[in-house]
Amino acid sequence: MALMRFSSQYPSLFDRFFENDLFDWSSRNYSDTNTTLPSVNIKESSDDFEVEVAAPGFSKDDFRIELNNDLLTISSGKETVNETKEGQQFSLREFSYQSFSRSFSLPNTADSEKIGAKYENGILRIVIPKKEEARPKPARQIAIA
Repeated sequence: MALMRFSSQYPSLFDRFFENDLFDWSSRNYSDTNTTLPSVNIKESSDDFEVEVAAPGFSKDDFRIELNNDLLTISSGKETVNETKEGQQFSLREFSYQSFSRSFSLPNTADSEKIGAKYENGILRIVIPKKEEARPKPARQIAIA
């Protein structure tokens, strides 16, 4: 039977349990500016690149997509509306849709003239086609003379 060495360098789960206040519903686990940065997926196929930005609660008019040389910048300047009714208070408030900006360098294989974007079901999808010469060529037979 193998024994595992316990290192007291890191607090145990038991110790960490008592460090956390179960009823502390403050936003100390979030950034100091109370903003959220949308998560991004980048996919590559033989024909194109696809950037997916998870941004629920936005509309397509809230986004700005800009291409400067080979730098693609996705940003939003959505304003937060803090609306509470009389006699109402929040016990927990995590919704925070504020401005953000994400930038990505496009590879040389990207065709920056044909970029398209669509916002649907909380996901902003940006399709960046590859240049024709960058796409893989099918195998072909070469005749021997």
